Amino acid sequence: WGVGVVRFENSVCKGIDGAVGTCYTRRQCRDIGGVPSGLCAAHIGYCCVVQKNCGEVSSDNNTYFVNHNFPNTVTGPSACAYTIQRCSPDICQIRIDFLNLNLAQPDGNGVCNVDVLNIVGGATNVPQICGQNSGHHVYVDFNGQQDIRMLITTGAGSTEMRTWRFKVAQIGCDSPSRAPSGCLQYYTDAAGTVSSFNYGTTISSGLTTNAKPGTRQLANTNYGICVAPKPGFCSITWSQGSDPYAFSVSEETIMQPGVLGTSNTGDMKCKTDFVIIPNSMMLGSNMSSVDRYCGNALPTVTTSSKPFVLTTVTDADEMNDNGNRGFSIEYSQSRCTSTFLMF
Repeated sequence: WGVGVVRFENSVCKGIDGAVGTCYTRRQCRDIGGVPSGLCAAHIGYCCVVQKNCGEVSSDNNTYFVNHNFPNTVTGPSACAYTIQRCSPDICQIRIDFLNLNLAQPDGNGVCNVDVLNIVGGATNVPQICGQNSGHHVYVDFNGQQDIRMLITTGAGSTEMRTWRFKVAQIGCDSPSRAPSGCLQYYTDAAGTVSSFNYGTTISSGLTTNAKPGTRQLANTNYGICVAPKPGFCSITWSQGSDPYAFSVSEETIMQPGVLGTSNTGDMKCKTDFVIIPNSMMLGSNMSSVDRYCGNALPTVTTSSKPFVLTTVTDADEMNDNGNRGFSIEYSQSRCTSTFLMF
């Protein structure tokens, strides 16, 4: 008698704890260092969840990288590295979800001088990241045959209880979910909220040289936040919402308690820290289109320029930006309108 071989697709699945895995046989899961978490493929396969710790390498899709003994915290100096390899030759990009990322805040000038996350080896420039960044994500392109590495360093002299947990998904070169070139972050909903790294409502404890509270805004950033245009939608509106401090990317915020700050626009006023919204116009204004916005408030602006992108730029000196949070702003796409002429 012959023995039948049961085959099934190694598709993406969800484990019993909600973690994303890949459907394998129990032996395949064990061979790649994964943990079976529930059944898949009509109960003949196992949802294999792969979780790696410091110093480990993975070429498996949907790998989780965590600190040692997560969810326990990391205290004191440490160094942790993860290496990400392609799972197949037709992979061009990865998406890293910061499911949990809590590191020490930057110093008063926005520099990650105690703790820092560096993502290196890819073709995408990722700024140094520190502070509280749970919920953020980044897209990183592979650079030829090089591996992508995530390096986390924690320093002495901080009482921060550090934790991190990342999910790394690999994206095919022809995948519709691949982020366009130049987009470090990529959103696909018709409406939502985007924020700068380490945005938060509390003031950073790091002091500037003039002994005022420092900035939560990170120094030395230059990256694009992109929104995928929905079919039938032709423009996008960016707005600050009701929080008067939800946009503070330059000037001194700490001296303006309880009042909406000053909005500045244009290349002449916005030279150090700013956001760029190409060919945008203030809602209800007859002003010609502008690109740059800075200061302590963002006017509601709209643009039909595609792709929909907001670029954030900060320089190396945040010394005078006391109390700044960065930004957390809302976007909403608008449907195309057609005009019919009657004769």
